[in-house]
Amino acid sequence: MSLLSTLSRGKSLLPRAIGLALFATTASFTTITTSHADETCMSPYMAKITGQEDFVYIWTLGVEGLGDGQDKLVTVDVNPKSDNYGKVINSLSVGGRNEAHHSGLTDDRKYLWAGGLDTNKIFIFDVHSDPAKPTLHHTIDTFVSDTGGLVGPHTTYALPGRMMVTALSNNKDNGGRTGMAEYTNDGRHGATHWNPREESLGDAVKTGEHADGYGYDLRVLPRRNAMFTSSFTGWSNYMMDFGKMLGDAEAMKRFGNTMVRWDLHSRKPKQIMDVPGAPLEIRCAWNPRNNWCVTTTALTSKIWLVHENDETGEWKAEPVADVGDPSKIPLPVDISLQADDQGLWVNTFMDGKTRYFDMSDPFNPKQTYEKQIGAQVNMASSSWDGKRIYYTSSLLGNWDKKGADNDQYFKAYNWDGKELVEQFAIDFTAEKLGRAHQMRFGAYSLYANASPVKKNTLLSKLITE
Repeated sequence: MSLLSTLSRGKSLLPRAIGLALFATTASFTTITTSHADETCMSPYMAKITGQEDFVYIWTLGVEGLGDGQDKLVTVDVNPKSDNYGKVINSLSVGGRNEAHHSGLTDDRKYLWAGGLDTNKIFIFDVHSDPAKPTLHHTIDTFVSDTGGLVGPHTTYALPGRMMVTALSNNKDNGGRTGMAEYTNDGRHGATHWNPREESLGDAVKTGEHADGYGYDLRVLPRRNAMFTSSFTGWSNYMMDFGKMLGDAEAMKRFGNTMVRWDLHSRKPKQIMDVPGAPLEIRCAWNPRNNWCVTTTALTSKIWLVHENDETGEWKAEPVADVGDPSKIPLPVDISLQADDQGLWVNTFMDGKTRYFDMSDPFNPKQTYEKQIGAQVNMASSSWDGKRIYYTSSLLGNWDKKGADNDQYFKAYNWDGKELVEQFAIDFTAEKLGRAHQMRFGAYSLYANASPVKKNTLLSKLITE
């Protein structure tokens, strides 16, 4: 029976009929959207924003003597049709300075998990009840004891009903040996997976010289049952003053040189690949025919391709391009792969530039564009359609530049394929907000009951009568 004929039978059936129709529409929407993500760096298991994002949530480091000095989640309205476009509309402080760093959304996008690299706390924000005004839902302050000694929660990455949390260090020596933790979406610890190293390879095959056990980022290729982790450095380094660390020969030896391929289903490490020079962010191809991921190495300024041989099924990591002049150590940090896999944005912290590489041949990337974003630049978040790109400035509290070069901002750009055009910028120092770090998107379209759009009064009356 059609919905129209059902409606003609009388008002008594109207609420149920409309409810069934909405359920069918929602089910269809879920089927379509949960295989993608809107920010191109996000998990493929997440629901997708299909149109214009309304908000960018910025996980921000507190600065002593600036505003309340606390870490905070800052919400910026980024919808050009909004009266508040380009403005900070909410700021939620979490108490103290925790070395706010990375954040990630659960697969249903109801909650945003954000970690503190120094205090080991994970703050879970409710972003669905009122997307314009997130609230602090829960704080995990038992990360170290939950996980058996992991320190420095970094990447929070959505799997179905789970959050994988990579760590940067451990509580025994504050060095780089580390692993990742698995939590349920409601914050219950399930398992800890230590990264393989020389003394504990397990079933992992070492295909190069190194098995250092270091960790940093995490991404997956579900169709290949593959999960990848990269490597950085431990607490004793990332909490040290940057200049002091550069002058400490021993400290400079304490950086990771590996990526690990894991069995996604079993969470078991399968292969350890040499990627020297601290491989940071990982981005995996979206096209089902592209069985590869990319990363950049901070200390050697190279783009690396991790790819599967279509004939043998073997995985290999190899450098495919330089980023800027490696001899000047521009320090590649965040990267953003376009949804069509055809382009890669690479930010370099030291010179404050963003660079665009043509990835149509992933074995031979070519830089085709660059732009100065600020005195320093760290994170980049690109919309799914590739038309909007957002940038923030802070790397780590003790690593950011000093004086006039300590440029702290959130900036929005439009990209037409040829030129980045700035739309607006927010000075986080002038606004007394702190150091802007990682961004995540929000939208009313994900949560129908949270939309600010006024309800159709006639339909509301019919349903309630």
